[in-house]
Amino acid sequence: MKLLTYLNYNGNCAEAFKFYEQHLGAKITFSMTHGEAPGGSADPTWAHAVLHARLNLGGTDLLGADVPNAEPMRSAYLSLNVDSSEEAERIHGLLAEGGQIFMPMQETFFAHRFSMLRDRFGTSWLIIHERPMQPPA
Repeated sequence: MKLLTYLNYNGNCAEAFKFYEQHLGAKITFSMTHGEAPGGSADPTWAHAVLHARLNLGGTDLLGADVPNAEPMRSAYLSLNVDSSEEAERIHGLLAEGGQIFMPMQETFFAHRFSMLRDRFGTSWLIIHERPMQPPA
């Protein structure tokens, strides 16, 4: 069994996945538009919209599609764990541009760097450079 995350976008899935590929080191492994599907698109205005896409980010596959009237993520976040505070700051800056910051990048008791935001594509992120876990005393 494998659990995957499927994100719905309102017409900007291709743009979002290309952004993640360019700036986060992700790799788009599959993408098909509504117009490329067998039988084509029933709605010509959605012919260039993504029917299904797959992206590998940090060893995890992320799935996505354009869905009419899709809304931004509200109560779920993609948690992006990185290896350095510098990488956390870099990614936070990229994803925050044009987005909404819920918690600015900062040091916490559990992380060297941690932030919460929604990017301009509607995807909510936790960005974290974790502190080593200490066993209870």
